[in-house]
Amino acid sequence: MNSTQTSASEASEDFNAGSVAVCVILGLSFLIGAPGNLMVIWTILRHVKQCLHNVVLILHLAFADLLAIITLPLWIYSIATSWQLGHIACKTLVYTVSCCMFSSIFLITLMSVGHFLAICHPLVMMRLNTRIMSRCLTLLWILAVLLAAPALLIDETDCFSWGYNSSTNMIVFSCLEIFFGFIVPLLILGFCYCRVAAQLRKINYNSKQKSMVLILCVTITFTLCWLPHHIISIATLNCILQEGTTYGCVPKSVVLSSGALLLLSSSVNPVAYMFFGRNLQGSSEDSKLVRLFKEMATQTNRLVEQQQTARGQQIPRLS
Repeated sequence: MNSTQTSASEASEDFNAGSVAVCVILGLSFLIGAPGNLMVIWTILRHVKQCLHNVVLILHLAFADLLAIITLPLWIYSIATSWQLGHIACKTLVYTVSCCMFSSIFLITLMSVGHFLAICHPLVMMRLNTRIMSRCLTLLWILAVLLAAPALLIDETDCFSWGYNSSTNMIVFSCLEIFFGFIVPLLILGFCYCRVAAQLRKINYNSKQKSMVLILCVTITFTLCWLPHHIISIATLNCILQEGTTYGCVPKSVVLSSGALLLLSSSVNPVAYMFFGRNLQGSSEDSKLVRLFKEMATQTNRLVEQQQTARGQQIPRLS
């Protein structure tokens, strides 16, 4: 009995030790990410008339990030005062974050596939019209909604535990999250960037690579922010399989820190867009974001045309 009380006391102290830092990180993420992603969405919808595939994907990514960031004030309040929002709110918040996680990594993966097609298979890229892209995006969001559904099985009054009503449910969801949310996208991303790098070495590639470098930067940032979460998931799975319990497996301060880091990933993309758009030429009336997205909206055409010219083929311009 005394040992149990001691463990609980240590866990409480461990929780309080990192809670202030986590709240600060989440607060900064909200202050940067909420207006930043809203500005990205407004800029694309208001100023970019020719929204080709990569810009449309950035628009959806900004929406997914904004949806995750909206939950931050509730997380901050709950960390500061312990979870007091009830069972349904817990399920809703965890489901929202899970859905945004899956949709974000799928969108980033689709961006990389688009650049792979533009450089390595330009004729295929030419056939990707608006209708096909709309179907891909619809399928992407449906898949994200379905893969996040196990989060609704959470059965804890303390939402930060992300505990499920059985070990089997936790194992299934963790495996789905690691496989579809990390391993499969990472393999696709690795394949695409390796093929693109190999192709660029074969040809005289003179066009600006700002769009590709930007998407690579977004990919690396997302991976680094989510990697600790997946490592913790693997450690938790090991605890379940080896000891039959998750209690004491990973310190709560570590869990909270990894959670803050993954939510931080939703706020850094607008900063990256501003950085990459700082030196672009354009109308003095256009903001940096407007110049960047207008540049990206026409870059796919230039990539495909240059590839076709290098292969001695003439094709019509994308519309």
